[in-house]
Amino acid sequence: MSATSGGPDGTATTQNAGQRLGLKNGMVIQELGWDEDVDDSVRVQIEDTIDADMVDGDYGNVVDTVLLWWRDNDGDLVDALVDSLTDLADGGAIWLLTPKVGRPGAVDPADVAEAAPIAGLSTTTTAPVSREWSATRLVAPKSAH
Repeated sequence: MSATSGGPDGTATTQNAGQRLGLKNGMVIQELGWDEDVDDSVRVQIEDTIDADMVDGDYGNVVDTVLLWWRDNDGDLVDALVDSLTDLADGGAIWLLTPKVGRPGAVDPADVAEAAPIAGLSTTTTAPVSREWSATRLVAPKSAH
């Protein structure tokens, strides 16, 4: 899959995975659910975009975005999403990275749609990030205060 697509003026534009996820230089990204099967090229593109290493679950400070790698057999998705909120800044997003349909460990989109509201989140968009993985953006609804 090429990362190149047509821009609004018809010229080719190239976006890496970090840019497709709306990440910016200087953001603090927490990575959860890493395992041997993750796409390291996606990780490198994200770290290039933010110009820093991602932090792990032991970071203990506020983060702008959480990147959660998740597979069908990883356990309870609701619990994982709630845990992902621990260090997330107000207005921050969780990007849930799951294997694409038909790939080993693929997560049924209905499972994500069911788990998100239980965890207090809304699904906003889905974007392909590599040949094997897609990302679903989850956000907490705006607070009423």
